[in-house]
Parts: sequence; C-alpha cells; structure tokens
Amino acid sequence: MAFKPLHDRVLVRRVESDDKTKGGLIIPETAKEKPAEGEIIAVGDGARKDSGELIAMAVKAGDRVLFGKWSGTEVTVDGEELLIMKESDILGIIA
Repeated sequence: MAFKPLHDRVLVRRVESDDKTKGGLIIPETAKEKPAEGEIIAVGDGARKDSGELIAMAVKAGDRVLFGKWSGTEVTVDGEELLIMKESDILGIIA
C-alpha cells in the first residue's frame, strides 16, 4: 500500500539506537527508550497560507531527522511501524 501524508505531515521510520554505550556496556531491551531519530519516508505537499499560497516543506524523503520524544502518531503501514507527525514536530535534520 502506498501512503502519502497530507499537508505539512511527514511519515517517519524510527532509526534504532546502539545496543552498547560508548564505554562498552550493553543496554538491555527493557532499559532502552524509543529513539528520537528517524528517516523521512514520505512528505506531504506543505501547508497553505490564508491566501492559498503553498509553503514548501523543509524536509524531503531520505532525510535523517531528530524529533521530540512524544512526537507523532504511531501507525502500521505494510506491517511496518511508522510515525506520522507534523513538520513542526521535527527538531532538525542530521547532516
């Protein structure tokens, strides 16, 4: 199933974090937090001003981004757990 977000929403796949700390300690699955980093899968066309003019999106498919811990709505698309969130929930693009 193909999915295209509407307006200023994006579809994001979470990127899993490392299983070890920098010091070499292994983090058990029960102690891990959900990652706040992801890859943009699809983007909407953008928001519209009151005049009807389209505001272009600042992110594109393939960008790696950071987002807030509680951002987005979890959905399942083609058996894969993804997030739908507004572009404003994205904190930044990882270069």
